[in-house]
Amino acid sequence: MTQPYSASGAVPLRAASGAEDTGPRLTRIETFTTPLVGFVRVTTEDGASGWGQVSPYNADITCQVLHRQVAPWALGRGTDALEEVIAQIPEREHKYPGTYLCRAMAGLDTAVWDWRGKVAGLPVCTLLGGTPGRVRAYASSMRRDISAEEETRRMQALRDRHGFDAFKVRVGAECGHDRDEWPGRTEAIIPALRRAMGPEASLLVDANSGFSPERAIAVGGLLQDHGFEHFEEPCPYWEMEQTARVRAALDLDVAGGEQDWDLVNWRRMIALRAVDIVQPDILYVGGMIRAMQVARMGDAAGLPCTPHAANLSLVTLFTLHLLRAVPNPGRYLEFSIEGPDYYPWQEGLFRNDPYTVTDGHLTVTDAPGWGVEITADFLARATYHSSEAPS
Repeated sequence: MTQPYSASGAVPLRAASGAEDTGPRLTRIETFTTPLVGFVRVTTEDGASGWGQVSPYNADITCQVLHRQVAPWALGRGTDALEEVIAQIPEREHKYPGTYLCRAMAGLDTAVWDWRGKVAGLPVCTLLGGTPGRVRAYASSMRRDISAEEETRRMQALRDRHGFDAFKVRVGAECGHDRDEWPGRTEAIIPALRRAMGPEASLLVDANSGFSPERAIAVGGLLQDHGFEHFEEPCPYWEMEQTARVRAALDLDVAGGEQDWDLVNWRRMIALRAVDIVQPDILYVGGMIRAMQVARMGDAAGLPCTPHAANLSLVTLFTLHLLRAVPNPGRYLEFSIEGPDYYPWQEGLFRNDPYTVTDGHLTVTDAPGWGVEITADFLARATYHSSEAPS
């Protein structure tokens, strides 16, 4: 279905601002989506194109937002105006702020970066000021429905097969109000993982907003006793003062921010010193431009950036490029270890798999743009929409 350029009553930002854009004009924005994952293709007046992605989960809703609230402000603009467009859309849509707008903006942003890379013959990380190369990864479990024994066996197998030397497991229950997935699981898995992986392994946990400050501090003490180095989202993420209390009470690094899309909240989080590590999700926060802004905010405050990348859609590839370009990369890339039994929708997305792990590292190649193409099979079964600029 083709959406008209003026679907939301918007006028091109170029006309609204009087600014003259450079670079070929964006003439078409297409989406190919299922409820779980949505890809975006932008095409310019010269016929060149680039691929991006909106955030997974409710991706079909996000793609509607893209066509209704993002595309009208971007179509007809020159490709060099992306930074201006991304800055202006939240203002033009100021009555409709929120995560869906940012998740939709991310589709435009990441597709134009791929377009820029392909036209320049350079990987996106180079366009961002970095270089291709290797990035250390940690094996990131998404599961809580698994015993300490099963989880540690899984991590040992990944270490032996792929050379990982860093591992993250889940503790507590998601938004659990101090409840565990089952009684005693947190107290069991922390020492079990250290015993299984040995004294040299880097160990991390994610609480997914599960604890009160008091419980988080107690769990943090157990983590410190067993040499863990990263405690993610210990308290409800929206309660920044609670996370700041936990951070002040512990010596290990407290990390957070994956859910946060609002740059004002990011400034507040950093000013509060609520976290030791900033964790923007490129597709939640609004794309590469806004994720780089968050990384630079963290860098100015002396905080490293270890983005959230919890599945093997394009978000992990975007994060690889980001980590090769930011001035304050964290110690590792989050790399989901879940396969088709947990994330069946991840299968068959890409013609060339970008996620080969060797000696616990992934590599950003020198392929132009993102260096990846979407499979014809996915495109054929996805729901298609297109928004086009006037002739």
